[in-house]
Amino acid sequence: MFYCQHILGMGHLIRSTEIVRGLIPDFQICLINGGQVIEEFEFPPEIEVINIPAVKTDREFNELRPVDDSLTMTQVEETRKSILLATCDRFKPDILIIELFPFGRRRFSGELIPLLEKAQSMGTKIVSSVRDIIVTKQNQQRHEEKVCRLIDRYFDMLLIHGDPNLVKLNLSFARVADLNCLVHYTGYVVQPQPESRQITLAKPTILVSVGGGRFGHDLLECVARSAPILQDKIPHQIQMFTGPFCPESVFDKLQQLSQGQENLTCDRYTTNLLDYMQQADLSIGMSGYNTTMNILSTGVRAMMMAFQGNNDKEQETRLKKLASLGRVKMISPQDLEPEMFACNIIDYLQQKPTELSLDLNGVKNTSNYLQQLTTKQFTEVST
Repeated sequence: MFYCQHILGMGHLIRSTEIVRGLIPDFQICLINGGQVIEEFEFPPEIEVINIPAVKTDREFNELRPVDDSLTMTQVEETRKSILLATCDRFKPDILIIELFPFGRRRFSGELIPLLEKAQSMGTKIVSSVRDIIVTKQNQQRHEEKVCRLIDRYFDMLLIHGDPNLVKLNLSFARVADLNCLVHYTGYVVQPQPESRQITLAKPTILVSVGGGRFGHDLLECVARSAPILQDKIPHQIQMFTGPFCPESVFDKLQQLSQGQENLTCDRYTTNLLDYMQQADLSIGMSGYNTTMNILSTGVRAMMMAFQGNNDKEQETRLKKLASLGRVKMISPQDLEPEMFACNIIDYLQQKPTELSLDLNGVKNTSNYLQQLTTKQFTEVST
């Protein structure tokens, strides 16, 4: 049983789905999706997916609220908790994986603690699944103390989806050594390269994407306004994807900017983003975990900008590291001036990024660690 809650973008859902996809040969899987449903998003048909009443966050105030405006948060919280407990009773998982908690998502403790209590009482092994960098808090010492207590009380294993040769979890969580559970770095979780092309690009392409689309709007607009400047200077088509959560007002504005612009196409979403990235000359976008992994796995040149909201330094930390190694070019807010940006694009297209050797086998290694955990569990039961 795998619990995933995405509230702002869709990175947590993409990473969780790729992990689950790699578990299919050895596990029966029930995936709990607590975030907004994306109609075009494709889950593996072999798994059971339960979409509990969805919760999202307000980008400006960082407040949780129901996706369904007819429901109150109290109603949603009670319904979600009931579904989680009933599913645990029915599914009887050998392993329960909670994505991000307790390093994040503590605002969901009202449903997660009862779920952890029930799973623990059933003898279920409990695993925390986290990316390489987590969001730090204002009172970091107090936060880390709470995380250690929750890990020690409920969790059997921590899986860190990163390569310590690039970034260690200790950079954003100092007390890894104090955790009283098995701790493993799995390598990075990447989406598999398409076996056959679903789309074929007719001309050199610059791919522009910002994940879910709830942020990155200034970057999208800057690229759109740079398109006329680039029209006669480089023979590239700019393919822009705004993301499924992009507000209608932003999408409409970008559509207007693309009208009559032969070298710019603006669409909302594609399930074939990796196909575009494989063939693109340049990728421009935000530096979220999954976009970064796609860039590393495809080898495409990349200009990337970090999300700056809610005191969140996760994207900035990873981006600065990759930029310092010469793998990507970092975009700062001051660079978002169309004339300057167009010049930067032309210049960067002439450069070849540095090749990095990182562990991108996070899916396979995660499956191996979970199989070891179940082997240990059944050995303990039999003895």
